[in-house]
Amino acid sequence: MSEKQKILLPGGTGQFNHLIKYAGLNEKQVLIIGANSEALARMFLNKKASAVKIIVDDYDSLLNSRLILKKDDIPVRLMEYDNTDFNKGSFDIVYSQAGISTPVRNKVIKEIKRIVKPDGVISIGEIVSLKHPVPQFVTDVWELNGIDALNMDDLKEFYTSKNLEVLDMRNLSGTLSEFYKQIKELVSKKGGDIPVGEESYYKKLIKRIVHEANAYLKLGGDKYMGFVSIIMRNKS
Repeated sequence: MSEKQKILLPGGTGQFNHLIKYAGLNEKQVLIIGANSEALARMFLNKKASAVKIIVDDYDSLLNSRLILKKDDIPVRLMEYDNTDFNKGSFDIVYSQAGISTPVRNKVIKEIKRIVKPDGVISIGEIVSLKHPVPQFVTDVWELNGIDALNMDDLKEFYTSKNLEVLDMRNLSGTLSEFYKQIKELVSKKGGDIPVGEESYYKKLIKRIVHEANAYLKLGGDKYMGFVSIIMRNKS
């Protein structure tokens, strides 16, 4: 399975490629927030980051990540995203791909600002609404998955209000179709295309978003559901 296929997250490799246009990774201390980020962590190390850490917020994801990364020097820890154990200014880069589009986003951003260095880089991939209001079936899907989607037009203002300098934004909504198709294919194959020992890598994710995939692909969700990569610098 290729690296591209393994990044089974909204945005695929698009957010990572967006980041490296604005931030050098060589000798950087990196924190990744969110489950299913193992392939991303390896990509950071391949770009010569000095160290990469992952935090997840549930025990199943912790076990999954440690199983996948058992041969890699990439620590994975269980933490609340809005209340980590890291010291102030611990990281040069904090990265989260579809990991903080939740009702506690404000608290998580405050914590990210605390643990990233002054002038450090923050890369966030946000699940967004493309139109407002969204239909009930989209609202239901997002509630089921614990998603609090910002309106795409409000995204920049939201982050600048947190005293963050927005360096660039990239609309990656066009990648969602392939992402949801991959979800459907994995479900139909029942794991037949997943390497032995990595079945759990997808199990929880697929269970969580299979309804979202159906809504996007069959009910016209592409008109309302999007994904945006935001690259920012910490100003405080």
